[in-house]
Amino acid sequence: MNTDLVAYYKERAQEYEQVYQKPERQEELSELTAILQEIFAGKHVFEIACGTGYWTERIARAANFILATDINEAVLDLARAKSYPEERVTFKQADIFSLKDTLVRYESIFGGFIWSHILLQDLPKFIDILNSRVVAGGTVVLMDNNYVEGSSLPVAEQDEAGNTYQIRTLDNGSTHRVLKNFPTEEFLRKVLEGKATDIEYIRKEHYWLLRYKAL
Repeated sequence: MNTDLVAYYKERAQEYEQVYQKPERQEELSELTAILQEIFAGKHVFEIACGTGYWTERIARAANFILATDINEAVLDLARAKSYPEERVTFKQADIFSLKDTLVRYESIFGGFIWSHILLQDLPKFIDILNSRVVAGGTVVLMDNNYVEGSSLPVAEQDEAGNTYQIRTLDNGSTHRVLKNFPTEEFLRKVLEGKATDIEYIRKEHYWLLRYKAL
């Protein structure tokens, strides 16, 4: 069983967007698209973990510019193949935990569906890195899944630190143990204590969205 997230998403690249085809999620996806387009209208956005560009494509309709990054070249190839307004999107292979151009700060950051794949014990470091990439008072937006019985894969196990894992099988038959945490609003706010102001939390049935200004 593969426990490497990078390897998992490389293998899953071609089937990744199937998750966005679930009928019960369509209304919420439309609502979240509208929210993100309003937040990032006219903005320069640094996107982390852009994956196949599903959200990049939608945000680009409103943003002035997006630098979309992902650690995995396989998903970036799919993202680049999508249609974007001319000269509004640039893609770059990069790992948020090892970016070198530390002097560059952005107006806003978006990270979709990365929070759930970060170990709980690494979240304070993750927030510090995000905050170091935006200008003072810059906007950070994170979005991820809620656990919904019957729509989400079941949690298969939990480790001593409280991290939860799912067992996922891809179309090619490979099986993967995938880190997938489902935070509460209370937990999110606790992690952001002393690191954020103007915290706004939006909860849908299948998804949550968090917006804050970085300290």
